[in-house]
Amino acid sequence: MNEYQFPSITQLAIPFFVVAILIEVWLVRTGRARGAFETRDTVTSLMMGTGNVVAGLLLGVVSYTALLWLWQFRMFDLGLSWWVFLVAFLLDDLRYYFYHRIAHRVRWVWAEHVNHHSSQHYNLSTALRQSWTGLFTGMFVLQTPLVLLGFHPAVIAFVFGFNLVWQFWIHTETIGKMWRPFEFIFNTPSHHRCHHATNPRYLDANYGGTLIIWDRMFGTFVEELEEDSPRYGIVSNIGTFNPVKVAFHEWVAMFSDACKPGLSFGQRLGYLFRPPGWSHDGSRDTSETLKAAYVRRNPTEAGKPGLPEAPQGIPAE
Repeated sequence: MNEYQFPSITQLAIPFFVVAILIEVWLVRTGRARGAFETRDTVTSLMMGTGNVVAGLLLGVVSYTALLWLWQFRMFDLGLSWWVFLVAFLLDDLRYYFYHRIAHRVRWVWAEHVNHHSSQHYNLSTALRQSWTGLFTGMFVLQTPLVLLGFHPAVIAFVFGFNLVWQFWIHTETIGKMWRPFEFIFNTPSHHRCHHATNPRYLDANYGGTLIIWDRMFGTFVEELEEDSPRYGIVSNIGTFNPVKVAFHEWVAMFSDACKPGLSFGQRLGYLFRPPGWSHDGSRDTSETLKAAYVRRNPTEAGKPGLPEAPQGIPAE
């Protein structure tokens, strides 16, 4: 057996995923826990998860092969000591933070990530609503520094499996806020509910995978507030349970925008690489304009986490 062959943590966890979803459905349907399920929505999420696994099997070899090719140019070979896996996990979690932040700020990457946010419910099945088109964004290049530093691609893939398993259980409303020191360090259901929310204060917040400390360090952390309960979905919900439309709707919309007649080359690039909601004539809302509009309506909220300062002429307490 090759020394760099490791089991797939996410595949091993599939039985746990299924059992956990069934338990949550029972708890919610019997009124024992907070949450909501809608059958068609849940089926769509499960189909998206299945498609993600198939896409990974068919296309994942492309990115893995590219990283293996890069391995020959490594500066070090750190081997397989226990600390190598620990450091790889921490650095890859940081890598995931930046990937996730880019995914919400660059439409090209948002096109593959938006499907994960497309459910208007928030439960464990939502965690399985994953992309079919991640390879096409080219974001696996963010793993190249780790490979060059001496972390084998198989090690990176192995530790990321634990990251994905962690992110499964935080997609729930059945768990409220947890022990404060735990909430300070780790990504929790409370933190991730904010990330999935369309409330203006929560937009573009809490990008962490396993650790929330990255958000605290880089100024993107917003705490869940009882008085502003998260509303889930995307700003303009797509209104379909068709998994093919869920997977590709933003790619279609993005290229449709970029190919409109009469645009300059820079405007076409803008529709591909500027933030979601950007338009050449300013006719659409971005997260910034939505936040600014919210503050104009609620000036006492100005300057609070996730929200801008009050516009000139509008007093804030």
